[in-house]
Amino acid sequence: MTSPSSTAAEEPLSIPTVDLAELVHHDRAVRDAAAATLREAFGTYGLAYVANHGVDFALRDRLFQRFVDFTERPDEEKQPFNRGDIWFQRGWTPPNTERAVAAGGQPDFKECWFAAPVPTDANLQIEYPQIFADNVWPADGAEEGAEFREDYLRLGRQLHEAGLSLLHGVAMSLGLPERTFERKVEGGAHVFRLLRYLALDAAQVGSGVVWGEEHTDFNLLTLLPGGQFFSPDNAPSERPDDESGLYLRTRPSKAHPRGQLIRGKAPEGCIVAQVGQQLEILTGGDLLATPHVITAPKTPGYTRMSGAHFIHLHAHEMVFPLERLRTQENIAAYAPPVLAGTYAIKTLVDIGLAPPEALQKLGYRHYGRLAEIHAAERGSKAAPKA
Repeated sequence: MTSPSSTAAEEPLSIPTVDLAELVHHDRAVRDAAAATLREAFGTYGLAYVANHGVDFALRDRLFQRFVDFTERPDEEKQPFNRGDIWFQRGWTPPNTERAVAAGGQPDFKECWFAAPVPTDANLQIEYPQIFADNVWPADGAEEGAEFREDYLRLGRQLHEAGLSLLHGVAMSLGLPERTFERKVEGGAHVFRLLRYLALDAAQVGSGVVWGEEHTDFNLLTLLPGGQFFSPDNAPSERPDDESGLYLRTRPSKAHPRGQLIRGKAPEGCIVAQVGQQLEILTGGDLLATPHVITAPKTPGYTRMSGAHFIHLHAHEMVFPLERLRTQENIAAYAPPVLAGTYAIKTLVDIGLAPPEALQKLGYRHYGRLAEIHAAERGSKAAPKA
């Protein structure tokens, strides 16, 4: 991949900061101004900085340290939580498992933990057993495991609430009923993910290895509470060099037809929100899914902790431009309509978390019943008469 420093925006870009308190302000003019800021942020850049979000950074840092401690365990202790059988949608994801759809084939250099921090639609466990699986926790029943679980769920719920407020603002900014998106995500497959990007050794540094290939998220909206670098002795540290960490690509423009890469570091006290593919499609491309890449440092031994909360449409919602926003152009661009649950299965196969045979679930699966009848008929005709 091209060095971010050689392609990053030359001038600091004015990514708007959205104040969640202003989106619910008693003064309509304040609410409208905040919604317009959000529209500019998501429409022009595909991301926004978010203030007054209600996310506890001390809780975040404590949870990051708990996961660092978990990842330092021997592999044989982590393997019981390696749930490939449920497509890694809960529990521990080992290194070199996931890959970006548009990547050059390199799996992401990270290990992760997945859990659902808010209740999901219990009926969907039958329809989508992997995507709506029960949560998995390390050291179940032990004090250490209980503390990890409690911190994980608290932080995930805080991010989820911030996301719902932003979706309320998105609907306002587009002239839609204000709970349009909130209703569409009720009971969705929302998942909070912890990620630890792994240390490179001296031979890997400068070899083109990246922590996470450039990609867009397939969900509706992603909330990022910020990241933390760790030194070779696992102590929290500053960024080891100017190129490592999260970079996001802005929407293409005439001046910048490939967009501009910007460092994904929010202003002090803010979090980052970015548009996912589902929100791009529902808005007919008015809002654009945010490409982002996580680059590795030029210094061996450093790791990076981060988190991401993914808000999804309910599995029965249609991924297609909303009726009030449809044009002939965006209908053609995003056709055919597809259920969000089907969209999720296809994408999880694409990125290597679900097996290719999962796609066989997307059509009629009972042709064998008729084949068995035909075989029985042929057998009865061929049987000798008594």
